[in-house]
Amino acid sequence: MKPSQQLIVLIAAWLGWGLDIFDGLLFNFVAPNCVPTLLGLQIGSEAAKSATLNWTGILTAVLLLGWAAGGVIFGLVADRIGRSKTLLITMLFCALGTAMCAFVPNIWLLLLCRTFASLGIGGEWAAGAALVAEAVPEKRRVEAGALLYTSAPFGIFLATFVNAQIAGNFFKNQPEVSWRYVFLCGLIPAVLAIAIRFLVKEPESWTERAADFKAPQLSELFSPELWPATRSGLGLALVALLTWWSCNSFIPVVASTLAQATAKSQGLTIAQTSSLMESWKTLASESFNWGGLLGTLLTVPIAKSIGRKPMFAIYFIGSAISLFATFATDLPPETRLRMYFFIGLTVFGIFGSFTYYLPELFPQRLRSTGSGFCYNIGRVVAAVGPFVVGSIASGAKGDISIILRVLSSLGFIPLLGLCLMPWTIETRGRKLVD
Repeated sequence: MKPSQQLIVLIAAWLGWGLDIFDGLLFNFVAPNCVPTLLGLQIGSEAAKSATLNWTGILTAVLLLGWAAGGVIFGLVADRIGRSKTLLITMLFCALGTAMCAFVPNIWLLLLCRTFASLGIGGEWAAGAALVAEAVPEKRRVEAGALLYTSAPFGIFLATFVNAQIAGNFFKNQPEVSWRYVFLCGLIPAVLAIAIRFLVKEPESWTERAADFKAPQLSELFSPELWPATRSGLGLALVALLTWWSCNSFIPVVASTLAQATAKSQGLTIAQTSSLMESWKTLASESFNWGGLLGTLLTVPIAKSIGRKPMFAIYFIGSAISLFATFATDLPPETRLRMYFFIGLTVFGIFGSFTYYLPELFPQRLRSTGSGFCYNIGRVVAAVGPFVVGSIASGAKGDISIILRVLSSLGFIPLLGLCLMPWTIETRGRKLVD
């Protein structure tokens, strides 16, 4: 593939994944306004806080289950019809599903629309990771894979900005409708999807062999030859996903709860409280994103210099330390929110490696299938995390001390990841298998 086409592929996959993350996380920002409105509760009331925590957990869990299903389904599709076609289909799923959330009259239809969108998000990663891995030269695969995942912080930055402008500025006095306009912005990826259809070509390595490939089967991932690779990728992804979603899903809720408690102690007005909530949500999210961006880029020199296996161990240890330090220590509210930078550096940063590590584990005929399965099926288990955390935090009825204790316990999850090191396959120096 020519260098110009390689660049187009990387840009398309980068924007596609970033905008899918943008769509996927919009709900987390609007939940404090969206959930009470759909349930007929007064925004900011104790009942609304409890319901928001509970439904954030439920909707995030459902999102992850749909994400997992989409990753497996569209991973198989990408190995059958091609990576670029699958990229187009998945982005349209995500964009339309998110935009439909703007018109829902109740929480159940919101859940249905989020499920539809989640199928596309899971499938986009499988297609995009395989597309980039096969399009770039071997010597640039690690850099290209990590660069691809830097679009995730971009997606969250964009979601933060859109919510801040719409909910914090344009409709700051109408929180009961502002969230609908935020969801409408989910149509942005649809525009890019149309451009991808005409600009992105399939990698020659895939088109030259596609006609001779036997249709991929999920059962092949559990064959004696491929099971060690599947076990390695699935185990690492499961630990990383469970940690990420259990803490990230509640960033806006934690920021809002801290802001409401501070506003109450200072006697702030409703408008001032709303402004402080949006400001602190932005602070926490941006701290997390900047840490994630740096952590993603750091996977490149670490993976290339000491290997993938030691790199995963370093990130798991760092994740545990950052979670304990942020939630288990006595910190001022704003300092605690700024500590999300270190959670981003580790819990978020580790994902920069999966875009190149998982494609390295599987042969070309099963590359999207294997990568999509490992990266996404772990979300089935990971879905338990936000649901449990949300249920426990909901029972706390807005008591921030209980919420923080629950979140600090998440630090034990990445420590369990260290137990997987004996079965982790080292792929440093390995060429992609045709």
